[in-house]
Amino acid sequence: MSRLDQSRPFLPCHIAVLTVSDTRTLANDTSGDTLAARITAAGHIVAERTIERDDANLIETLLRGWIANPTIDVIITTGGTGITGRDVTPEAFTRVLEKTIEGFGELFRMLSYQKIGTSTIQSRAIGGVAGGTYLFALPGSTGAVKDAWDDILVWQLDNRHRPCNLVELMPRLQEHLKAAS
Repeated sequence: MSRLDQSRPFLPCHIAVLTVSDTRTLANDTSGDTLAARITAAGHIVAERTIERDDANLIETLLRGWIANPTIDVIITTGGTGITGRDVTPEAFTRVLEKTIEGFGELFRMLSYQKIGTSTIQSRAIGGVAGGTYLFALPGSTGAVKDAWDDILVWQLDNRHRPCNLVELMPRLQEHLKAAS
């Protein structure tokens, strides 16, 4: 299904990784470790990596800082996408997103359903764009991180992927700002 055009040069993305958790540290952040390892193995650069508490205001502040950083192309978070009272990552995302990529959450849940069945309704995975930066919020389990990266993001963040990919759209993400000036 996915194919790479090997005649095109690979363009690495600079990706910031945020784990949202009240309990994890860098020493025991298995989902963050898994994501960072996959990002690096694919040839991309982990530009930043941190852990933040399940607090929508703190998450929003961190996201806005990374969005404003011209060296960060993509932000991927893990954790805080469930439905408990402490799960607020999607709420923080909606405060910063200019456009939502509905297909990301839909495709993630479709793939997840094949592995965990109806439990996938508890996932509020979300993707979008803000300030020319792509943002993706993944569930906090290592399995969910693997599914989202291996089955979706590794392909869409590779400019050689055909028929199209998110990387080739990056130069056009802020066209609306040029038109307004």
